[in-house]
Amino acid sequence: MTVAGATSKAPSAQPSPVAPSVPGALAIGRQLLHHAWPVLVAQLLSMSMMVADTLIAGHYSTKDLAAVAVGSGLYISVVMLLVGILQSVAPTVAHHVGADRHDEIGPALHQGFWLALMLAVPGTLLLAHPEALLARVGVPADVAATASSYMLATAFGLPAVLLHRTFYAFINALGRPRVLMAISFIATSTHIPLAWFLTHGLGPLPALGALGCGISTALVSWLGFACALAYLWRTPVYRRYRIFERWQPPRARAIGSLLRLGVPMGLSTFIEITSFTLIALFVARIGADAVAGHRVVANLAALVYMLPLAMSIATLVLVGQAAGARDWARARATVRVSLWLTCAFAVTIGIALWLVRGPVIALSTSDPAVRAVALGLIFYICIYQLSDAIQTVAAHALRGFKITLLPMLLHTVCFWGIGLAGGYWLTYHVGARTEQPSVAGFWEASVAATVLASVLFGLLLRSVLRRHRELDPGR
Repeated sequence: MTVAGATSKAPSAQPSPVAPSVPGALAIGRQLLHHAWPVLVAQLLSMSMMVADTLIAGHYSTKDLAAVAVGSGLYISVVMLLVGILQSVAPTVAHHVGADRHDEIGPALHQGFWLALMLAVPGTLLLAHPEALLARVGVPADVAATASSYMLATAFGLPAVLLHRTFYAFINALGRPRVLMAISFIATSTHIPLAWFLTHGLGPLPALGALGCGISTALVSWLGFACALAYLWRTPVYRRYRIFERWQPPRARAIGSLLRLGVPMGLSTFIEITSFTLIALFVARIGADAVAGHRVVANLAALVYMLPLAMSIATLVLVGQAAGARDWARARATVRVSLWLTCAFAVTIGIALWLVRGPVIALSTSDPAVRAVALGLIFYICIYQLSDAIQTVAAHALRGFKITLLPMLLHTVCFWGIGLAGGYWLTYHVGARTEQPSVAGFWEASVAATVLASVLFGLLLRSVLRRHRELDPGR
């Protein structure tokens, strides 16, 4: 295969004597949903911790809400960049599963853990010292000071986050994601009351404001990773991989392979996520109400995104397993079914969110000015659901084929070129917004970016599927 951005060698073009049996659309749909729903629940639980931080800080003070908006925006950006790199463990293990290379599955996890520890060093330093960046983008001094303390607290939990997300990718690739729900439930049910008490104070415990949310985030990150290790240690089904019996030291070749596959994945994730999270920095000079209103809607957008993301992760795993087995017909059928299902879900969610927008926004903040900003932005979430679902599924399907470089370039053009650069222009330099800037400009550009991304990724995926059709036996 000669597709730009491919990170693996082309499979042999010589067909097998007998064509593999391809499951029907209904069977594939059941497989996708069986894998996606535990991932969805786990991610909703994890995301609810960020939403809880917004609610907890918002009921403490508008300044602390703005600080959490800015601080968590940077935190998420750093985490998703590094986690995206570690997601290379998922297609790597999925290919081993599809090809029945079981002896290579445990070592792949070992190298993923080593890579997580290596990435934690620069990530922790960056989170612990954000003052220069906050000053450069013009965050007000009082908000910047509170955001810095919040980020310093979260920095202590970053190594645990990266180690846990490596486990997360490994478990997904094996097709056993249900444990992720249990771990996420434990972490979330611990974080919410702990963050509330640390933020608002309880008895002799002083009120820490946004710092309390950061401390709780770090503590439950280590709790989650401890649960993951305990699960691997005590579950008999993983003993065949000898994860703890034959621990491997860092191996340059294996880690290099993960980096070649993962760095474009990490950059793609970073670019896509920061096209939204960095909006909080760029609109900080408009005022705390604009930042807080954007944060409320960004939280909703992130929650809505969890469903297409869960379907996309399931697609990556099933496509990766099919590619490992060189069952290209099954890979194509999986992509088709996933696109139809995910688009149907996205349209339904968009309509439902529009119908309940008022009560949903009211739950997020009691500040009338923040509510007004959020209500003015929620329309954009509703209308881009379809195009965002298409580009997300297509991008993850390409990862299942181990194609990551060209998708990263497309993400850069769409989400930074159109989303951020175009959004800055629409916010500050168009018509009356020159005098009265509006955060809506960034959201208008984001809609345009997702539409373009859905077209470009759809065309690239179509090209890849056509190339693989030639490799099908008997076709």
